[in-house]
Amino acid sequence: QLQLGESGGGLVQPGGSLMLSCAASGFTLGDYGIGWFRQAPGKEREGVACISRLTGSPKYADSVKGRFTISRDSAKNTGYLQMNSLQPEDTAVYYCAVTSLRVYGYCPSSQNYDTWGQGAQVTVSS
Repeated sequence: QLQLGESGGGLVQPGGSLMLSCAASGFTLGDYGIGWFRQAPGKEREGVACISRLTGSPKYADSVKGRFTISRDSAKNTGYLQMNSLQPEDTAVYYCAVTSLRVYGYCPSSQNYDTWGQGAQVTVSS
């Protein structure tokens, strides 16, 4: 069975950093595209970052570009989202997901992702 286990969420002050992990089991993470999404209270889920299955190139939403970094470690079969310079508006539940879709130049929409993590709460507050 294909599963994604998330960890690394928590409470951080504005300007701080957190790293989220997404451990894959039952499949090889490198055979899939990886996406990170977030959902804040009262808002719809939005895409944050992705890695293309086809090229391995990272893409970022404008709201996080320059602050967040998406990556993967093949040996650990784990994906990561490094979040720096966090602000209160980054507060949300963050989800990792994988897709079999091969794309170039954009991130697939959430409906195209096959397997999802359980979510990790990130709270940015002073």
